[in-house]
Formats: sequence, C-alpha cells, structure tokens
Amino acid sequence: MLYPLKFHPILKKKIWGGERLAYKSEEHEESIGESWEISAVEDNISVVSNGILADNDLQELIEVYMGDLVGDHIYEKFGIEFPLLIKYIDANDDLSIQVHPDDETAKERHNAYGKTEMWYIVDAEKDASLVLGFNHEIDKATYLQALHQNKLMDLLNVQKVKKGESFFIPAGLVHAIGKGCLIAEIQQTSDITYRIYDYNRKDANGNTRELHTDLATDVIDYSYQPQHRVNYTPQDNQSAKLVKCPYFTTNLLVFDRDIEKEYVHLDSFVIYMCLQGKFTITTGECEPVLVNKGETVLIPACFKNLTLYPDDITQVLEIYVEE
Repeated sequence: MLYPLKFHPILKKKIWGGERLAYKSEEHEESIGESWEISAVEDNISVVSNGILADNDLQELIEVYMGDLVGDHIYEKFGIEFPLLIKYIDANDDLSIQVHPDDETAKERHNAYGKTEMWYIVDAEKDASLVLGFNHEIDKATYLQALHQNKLMDLLNVQKVKKGESFFIPAGLVHAIGKGCLIAEIQQTSDITYRIYDYNRKDANGNTRELHTDLATDVIDYSYQPQHRVNYTPQDNQSAKLVKCPYFTTNLLVFDRDIEKEYVHLDSFVIYMCLQGKFTITTGECEPVLVNKGETVLIPACFKNLTLYPDDITQVLEIYVEE
C-alpha cells in the first residue's frame, strides 16, 4: 500500500561545501555541499526511510506501482526512471562556472536527458550572489577569447540575491552559485555538467579541476537576458506559482492553518520540500506523516485529496509535472 514517502538523503561532500546540511548526516559531517533528497540518477537511487516500504529504492517502487506512484503519463514517458532530481545545495565557497546541455544534445552525446533547473534561495549571507548568463550579448569568438585570456568574469552577469528569491536556469544558460547561498534545486534527472571556469583553483596536490571547454562551447546561449529572477507574490494559505516549464511546476506554499489540497485533475506525483516549520499530512487512507523542516516527501499520484496541518507558520515548495 502506498503512502507519503520519505527517503534517506544522499549526501555529497564537496570542496566548497559548508555546515548547514550537517544535520542530515548521522555523524554531523562538515563540507556537505549537496543533499540529494529524491534521486533516480544511476548509482544514486533514493531509498525509502519511512513505513512498510522502507529500504526499497525508488526504481523498485515505480516497477511495482507504476502510474499509481508517478502518474500514468509520466510512467508512459519515462518508465521506471523518475524524471526529477531534488536537492539542497550549501555553498560555503563559490561553485565553478558551468553550463548544461539540452535534451537533444545530451541524448546525442551521453544518451541522457538534458538539464533545466530552478533555484529557490532558502537562505543567503549578506552580499551572496549568483552568476546568471552574460552582462551583454556576445558571440562564441568573444567568449573563447575571454576564456583563454582569463577574463571570462568580465563578461558574466553577477547578481546579488537574498532569501526567498527564485531563479529559472534553462539548459544553455551559463551559471554558478556563489558563496553564502543555501539553495533548494529542482531539476531534470541528469548529472551532466560542463565546467567552463573554476577561478584557477588548485587542490592540495596543486592540480586544477577538469574543464569541459569544447563540450560547453556549442551548448552555451550567448544572448543577453536581463531577467532571470522569478517574479511572484507569496499568498497566505494557498500556492503561489514560481516556475512552470515542460519539465516541472514549482509553487511556494506558506500556511499557518489547515490546508485542503486537491489534485483530482493532476496526473502526477507531488513533492513537498519543507523549508520552514513542520506539518502533518493526512490522506484518509493511511497513517499521518509528519514532515519536519529540511525534509522532503513524495506524495504518490494516486492520492488526490490531502490535508496539511501546520505547526505555526510553515513554508513548503510544492513540485509536480504537468501534462
């Protein structure tokens, strides 16, 4: 029997990782850069942590429950591969400048999906920033010249950010997360990243990290796009749309009273990422499930009516895939 599913986080130690995700580690490890909350990436398949299905992985569950778990149209398109990768990212240092391929290029080069994603700023230190595209329109030759002359940063759009802001990152957009950002990331199931610049940093052995200049050059969008921040208005006790694209829809839900959620017309799983507070989910068919701050829960597609009971003011990202 299905019910709201939690998963063991898959923790990734990074040279740029911080301490804000240490609570997810039983050993309270430091330098955790990423917590993969729900993943179907090869060799990183999420495993259930709660209820009678504990210790089963996500792929096994989709094999058994198919459309009841993910939605019929999603199962028909993706089979047993879950279509989204859900993460928290803690940047204690600047991440490398990078770009991701689109579906067509990723299929041709890697037999994989491309990578369009979005970011929600869960927290940000003073003067924290993101790199989002170029600060004016350029061409490939200009880009390569700047890259080889170690002047790429002169071309990039660096934007200060604050808690509660959201950004859409389509495939092809050059981007990077800056020091001091704690981010919730929703993306296609893909781990393909082309690193194009890493500030000439060296590891303990004096080695620089691998760059993917040739692969990246042909997928970069060189146009100037002045706006990457998502414009939205938070709404008390109802969902506010952040991003809707072919790969996912993400809403922000801020509530301080009981909320009835109806998904009768949605043929998709729903994911809740609890950013603030905590809440209990009831379905009328299974035991209530408590979701604490920092936890992520997957609601199977077969549940069309839920009630969410908050403990004080609660903030949640609501994620699903529309037809």
